[in-house]
Amino acid sequence: MELSDAAREFILHWGEMGARWGVNRSVAQVHALLYLSAEPLTAETIAEQLSVARSNVSTSLRELQNWSLVQVSHQMGDRRDFFSTSHDIWQLFLTVIEQRVEREIEPTIAALGRLAAERPTGREARGRGASERVVTERIKAMHDFLQEMHDWYRQMSKLPAGTLRGLIGIGAGITRWLPARTRKGEA
Repeated sequence: MELSDAAREFILHWGEMGARWGVNRSVAQVHALLYLSAEPLTAETIAEQLSVARSNVSTSLRELQNWSLVQVSHQMGDRRDFFSTSHDIWQLFLTVIEQRVEREIEPTIAALGRLAAERPTGREARGRGASERVVTERIKAMHDFLQEMHDWYRQMSKLPAGTLRGLIGIGAGITRWLPARTRKGEA
C-alpha cells in the first residue's frame, strides 16, 4: 500500500489528536493506517508504512486490541497475523465511548459514591465544619450528575447506530427552535 499525501497527513493528524486525548501517538497512527487500509495489514507492513520499530507496532496493536478497536485474522498459507479495524465510523465511536465509560466513568462513579457516603469518626467528626459539608455536597453533586449521565448513556447505547444518528439530527434541529438565550446556556 502506497500512502498518498492525504493519507500521510491524516495519519499524522490522527496521531496528534490521539496524544491530546491521552492516547499514545503511535497507537493512534497505527489505528489511522488500519482505518484507511482497504485490506488487513501485517505488523511488518504497518511498521514499514509508518517508519516505526516493529516492537512499537506490536505494543500499539496490543493496546488497540485491548480497546476492542482492532481485530486479528489469518490468511490461508500464511502464518502471520493480519490486523484490521472497522471502517464504520459510528461503530468506532461507540466502541471508544464504551471503553471510556468502563475504564473511566464507572470507576469514578464508584469512587465518588464511596466518598459521598463516608462518615467521619472521632476527632475528625468533631472538627468537621461547614467547609467539609460543602466538600461532601459537591462530591455528591458530581456523583449524581455522572450517575445520571451514565444512566442516559446506557439507555442510548442500546439503540442501533441508525437510530442514534437520527436522534442527533433531531437534536440539532430542535436547537433552531429554542430561544437564543437558551442556546447560549442561559436558563
